[in-house]
Amino acid sequence: MKKVQIKINPAKKTSYPIFIGENLLDNVYSIIQQYTSASKFLIVTNETIYPLWGDKLKNKNSEFIILPDGEVYKNMDILNKIIDKALEIKLERKDAIIALGGGVCGDIAGFAASIYQRGIDFIQIPTTLLAQVDSSVGGKVAVNHKSGKNMIGSFYQPKAVIADINTLLTLDNRQFKTGLSEVLKYAFIENSCGCRVNFNFFHFLNENSDEIISRDTKVLRELVKICCTLKGCVVNQDEKEKGLRAILNFGHTYAHAIENLTEYKKYTHGEAVSIGMKFVFDLSLRLNLINEKYYQNCINLINKYNLKTELDIKFSKDKFYEAMHSDKKVSGGKINFVLPVIGNKVEIKNNIDKNIVVQGI
Repeated sequence: MKKVQIKINPAKKTSYPIFIGENLLDNVYSIIQQYTSASKFLIVTNETIYPLWGDKLKNKNSEFIILPDGEVYKNMDILNKIIDKALEIKLERKDAIIALGGGVCGDIAGFAASIYQRGIDFIQIPTTLLAQVDSSVGGKVAVNHKSGKNMIGSFYQPKAVIADINTLLTLDNRQFKTGLSEVLKYAFIENSCGCRVNFNFFHFLNENSDEIISRDTKVLRELVKICCTLKGCVVNQDEKEKGLRAILNFGHTYAHAIENLTEYKKYTHGEAVSIGMKFVFDLSLRLNLINEKYYQNCINLINKYNLKTELDIKFSKDKFYEAMHSDKKVSGGKINFVLPVIGNKVEIKNNIDKNIVVQGI
């Protein structure tokens, strides 16, 4: 088992561990009870995950709410159902909410925990690659609004994250590749994360692609640890996205516009992100922030994992540009783009001429 410690603010007790390994769900409460004094747990999961892993968390002190599966259900109506369930089972302030599932479960369960009785303990048990490497770490919890993704939310850190690598073996290929988009993101931003250790993650992903695609658990364990460490380095420096944390949005401005325009129904989040990453690489190349060789090396890595890079449908350029303006990362009416520069680094630019931007739409 590997362990990554997130050290955001020890004085405020917002630091917590991430446990990474196989078979962690076999004795999950022995881990959980080290980090919360809760005597009752509301477990938020979905109809896909519950039959696979729900039995691991069943005991006399746990109650389940089983949600429909999909990003489209990350909304206020479903949030209210979670709150209703918490009230029905008389969940108290000393109790806890557990998220068992992917990013949608984690986001909505965490938001419910942040507002129920002004905040109760929250445990993340991510079961998808995307959730294990990204959404379960850092305390961003939210629901979507019809006008934009994650528009209603909080920063609320979990007490612990428990990432059982075995859960990744039950993912279908599309969901596994969805997580790989967020994984590759870290390779492109690594040298802007401010970590003392250089993992040379780009090289790791190139050298271990066969093992990753075939889901070798030993390699996946290391992969999740590296991603969590890189994200932890960023979050430790900038918990509430005042500056550095914005680099984690690499590819996401374009991705969120895609999701919004397709009502979260056509593309998974990871598919939208991989298309968004291709968009910002193209944009950086047009702006001469990167050269052709670096561009091609990065696109080759995306292609090596057979990730989606093109939209299957067409949108008007004005409509798409307007959708990007609805993103929560817009500041002062200007779109903040996280753009790659050579050396697995990124820079944030918000003064890019619209005509240059829309060339790639």
